[in-house]
Amino acid sequence: MTTRTFRITVRGVFDALSTDQRAELLARAPEHDVLRAAFTAEGHLSYDLAARSAFTFRFLDSGESEEDILEATERAEGAAETWLAERGYGYKNLRSQAEDLSQAPLGKRQRRAAARMND
Repeated sequence: MTTRTFRITVRGVFDALSTDQRAELLARAPEHDVLRAAFTAEGHLSYDLAARSAFTFRFLDSGESEEDILEATERAEGAAETWLAERGYGYKNLRSQAEDLSQAPLGKRQRRAAARMND
């Protein structure tokens, strides 16, 4: 079987942050800037607390079958919840979206390359 790559996005909203927690997040904001966002195995957190209290974790996972995306999504949600809980950050409205890259539509360049390979 081939390995499938999954990109999982876990979104939520910080809730009931203390003044100290808010100050800590604001101090660390440059390393969590959306312009530095990347899908990683350990998960990458991005937020702009100065603009709004929403956050996004981006995870990269893999599996061998289409059904493995469900377990990957559960792992991502669990990792996000653990990260937040370990730091005592309250949150709400947690939701996830997952994409199997093997099912993603090809871009124009990828279609050209695939067509050349099939010629």
